[in-house]
Amino acid sequence: MASMFLCFTILFITFCTADGYVTYSLFRCLFNSTELKDIQYIYSRYYNKVEFARFDSNLGKYVGYTEFGVKNAERWNNDPDVLSRRRAQKETFCHHNTGIWYRNVLLKSVKPSVRLHSVTPAGGHHPAMVVCSIYNFYPKQVKVSWLRNGQEVTSDVTSTDGMSDGNWLYQIHSHLEYTPRSGEKISCMVEHASLKEPLITDWDSSMPESERNKLAIGASGLILGLTLSLAGFVYYRWKARGLMLVPSS
Repeated sequence: MASMFLCFTILFITFCTADGYVTYSLFRCLFNSTELKDIQYIYSRYYNKVEFARFDSNLGKYVGYTEFGVKNAERWNNDPDVLSRRRAQKETFCHHNTGIWYRNVLLKSVKPSVRLHSVTPAGGHHPAMVVCSIYNFYPKQVKVSWLRNGQEVTSDVTSTDGMSDGNWLYQIHSHLEYTPRSGEKISCMVEHASLKEPLITDWDSSMPESERNKLAIGASGLILGLTLSLAGFVYYRWKARGLMLVPSS
């Protein structure tokens, strides 16, 4: 399964007065598996849209971001009961809810379909561009990488954001500009939660796609022409043989 971070967020408390002040707390669980070690619990305190303090399970304590937050973080960190309850939330809150999400949402994934095609670069420093289009996958999180002779390519690569198809499925497109070299192999690698291992699709750069389409159309026309010619020849021979069997008067 592709390595990625998913986020489970809950707004815990909201308090406000008319034309006054707003304060609220936010729980977040970041995870890439159901294992407790792969889960990060974050509890943030906000005042008028400004985060003034945060507890991070990776740190095991509070951190203040404003003068008010620093004072409160110091007070909470000096209270063993407060820290103990907050540290326990990683397991009692995040671990529990992560299991529910995996069973009911994240495991209901749809494998992507991949298509490679070439386009003419509008500019840039390379004469060729190949596009890796990934369609019809769920969930949205996906990682697309380019490989050149088995080595990952990080330069001259651009990608779109994940785009919704409006039916709970998504698509994304990644572009690679390159200068063709004889004997090289270019591949698009897709990592997604629906895949047990990365999906690697190789690009056939031996002939541009437009030329391959023309060749396929030409070959189809040639086969059709030969078939019609053979049918006409058989029909002609059959008619000629029939005329030879008719007795003269």
